[in-house]
Amino acid sequence: MNFQQLRSVRETVRQGYNLTLVAESLHTSQPGVSRQLKELEDELGIELFERAGRRLLGLTPPGKAVLPIIERLLQEADNLKRAGADFAQTDRGLLTVAATHTQYRYALPTAVRDFRGAHPQVTLHLQQGSPRQVAESVLSGEADVGVATEALADYPDLVALPGYRWTHVVVVPRGHALAALPERELTLERLAEFALITYETGYTGRRHIDDAFQRAGLDFEVGLSAMDADVIKTYVELGLGVGVIASVAYEAARDTGLVALDARHLFATNTTRIAIKRGAYLPGFVFDFIQTFAPPLTRALVERALASAPGEAFEP
Repeated sequence: MNFQQLRSVRETVRQGYNLTLVAESLHTSQPGVSRQLKELEDELGIELFERAGRRLLGLTPPGKAVLPIIERLLQEADNLKRAGADFAQTDRGLLTVAATHTQYRYALPTAVRDFRGAHPQVTLHLQQGSPRQVAESVLSGEADVGVATEALADYPDLVALPGYRWTHVVVVPRGHALAALPERELTLERLAEFALITYETGYTGRRHIDDAFQRAGLDFEVGLSAMDADVIKTYVELGLGVGVIASVAYEAARDTGLVALDARHLFATNTTRIAIKRGAYLPGFVFDFIQTFAPPLTRALVERALASAPGEAFEP
């Protein structure tokens, strides 16, 4: 048994049992992948895959039982390499951070700047995606850290720690009927009179927006939806509707054509979370990045969270 055989099994599942894609991903040949799989099955004395001729259809019941063990072995092998590199080069390496557009555009720049200043020998790779793509990237080991508001807490194999809390604001063009309205007089009923421009479902607290109108028994129209606040603000300035965005996304110095109204009394508070994979080895600079972004998350606290049981709620 060797790690190449284990990688072949894992990648076969990831690539939907398409051995051509597996071979490309592992930089080998399709016959080589087939041989690795068959040799492992022969050594274990079980069939891991259901087959139709030469085509793989899926995992057998023994294959489904063995796959988590293979995943753990490969993760521990990666942990061993990272631990060696961490001790050999205490402040060198690669840090991959997966995050949504909102986090990269508005929340992370200061932390990235400060981290780069403190760790100039660490190469920082920024990976952008939807909340679920962020979660999957951390789970697969492609990213060391994930930052998003949605999805991260839904995965028991991730430790999702609270980074910061934020609320929504309503943005309208200057001169709009709502622009001069005292904030506490802003109501869901008034908002429902206008077409809204806000985030797509699954992004940046959209669930709390929908829930608020539903609890109030109000119908509302979303005229336009987008994944990031920059797009939303552009169309609000064009007069196409009233925007609802994350408070961190409104910048008075830049958004001079817009007026922002505090909406924390209308929509529930959101929590942006920082996710790491349970059981993964983290070099020291990963802990430093997490604390740079969220100062309360010390190394001791993060290590305690990593040691908690899957599914166990953890708040600092």
